[in-house]
Amino acid sequence: MEIEKIKEFDNEIAELILKELDRQRNTIELIASENFTSPAVMAACGTVATNKYAEGKPGKRFYNGCEIIDEIEIMAQERIKKLFGVEHANVQPHSGAQANMAVLLYILKPGDKILGMDLSNGGHLTHGSPANFSGIYFDVAFYGVDNEGYIDYKEVEKIALEHKPKLIICGASAYARTIDFKKFKEIADKAGAYLMADIAHIAGLVATGCHPSPIGYADFITTTTHKTLRGPRGGVVMCSQEHAAGIDKAVFPGIQGGPLEHIIAAKAVAFKEALKPEFKEYSENIVKNAKILAQTLIANGIDLVSGGTDNHLMIIDLRKFDKTGKDISNILEKVNITANKNTVPNDPKSPFITSGVRLGTPAITTRGFKEEDMKIIGEIIAETIKNSENEQKLAKLKEKSLELCGKYPLYPDIVQT
Repeated sequence: MEIEKIKEFDNEIAELILKELDRQRNTIELIASENFTSPAVMAACGTVATNKYAEGKPGKRFYNGCEIIDEIEIMAQERIKKLFGVEHANVQPHSGAQANMAVLLYILKPGDKILGMDLSNGGHLTHGSPANFSGIYFDVAFYGVDNEGYIDYKEVEKIALEHKPKLIICGASAYARTIDFKKFKEIADKAGAYLMADIAHIAGLVATGCHPSPIGYADFITTTTHKTLRGPRGGVVMCSQEHAAGIDKAVFPGIQGGPLEHIIAAKAVAFKEALKPEFKEYSENIVKNAKILAQTLIANGIDLVSGGTDNHLMIIDLRKFDKTGKDISNILEKVNITANKNTVPNDPKSPFITSGVRLGTPAITTRGFKEEDMKIIGEIIAETIKNSENEQKLAKLKEKSLELCGKYPLYPDIVQT
């Protein structure tokens, strides 16, 4: 991070960036959709590749001078194809939402029926929410979770056969249990539907065998690159050769113009990192840390949706404390823990208030936090919930958080503040 270069011209922005670095260093980051990239990935984001316009795809650009950019993008494609074992990958989507948009644009016409996971039950905005393009332009049916917090596949099948959607979307942004892609494929086949697996949250776990893969079951696989894959902010669409040309056309010119080639370079670096044996160990540690954190919270009287986790995240259910996710996520910031408010199944509160808090372990695992640290973090969170109005107690809990952060310096070699 060349902060000195920024300081030379714009000290105001440089100082704000340094403040953000300081915030990250002194915070226990538990937002499940966030992570810390490697210095190499971060550096790739700031290269001269940002200067090049490259509308189109490798070998078929609308601008001259793309021969080196083509090599970079092809390398990113080949690496992620190897990582997941897929035939085709488009690495141009600027985000996971746009990756999903590309699939919907390719396979559907306005008004077509889709079946997605309800947002309040753990789905994503782009899975049919009425506030999103996916809910505005398509006719949406929803499935959710049962009273125990698990997907009821018999109920999903019942809904699918009743509504006969053209596309079924599986995957989630707040589901703590293993997704049965094989079962979703069987349901899709019975309903005569295409299947899209949005693995944005679990992509790193899927790539390393820490979660079952949708490859061989889903017609389309979409993901972000910045969550458990630990890359730059961006998206990817994967599919078979049968759909390759259609997906490429849906990305460009369908939903976006020039790709962010500096970000694609950073994606390539992240995919190379994910192909290393160390990344599998990292993914395993994400899951181990999540399990210990969940167990500690439960042991300290905190309810979790579905009673635990199989992956990298968990949802605290605050209803028995008569407290809201909005309030507790704000109070957790007082003790230097960042998390986000989240709905729980059948939540009586609005999505802007919620009765839950979502926690995840990818970022702190990147930082080096271990299972014994999860016990301390779980106790801090439990005590924060129970003593949310006790400023003296919160101050002491903040000290514990800062002590933990001090054990695992973040980007110590980049810049000192």
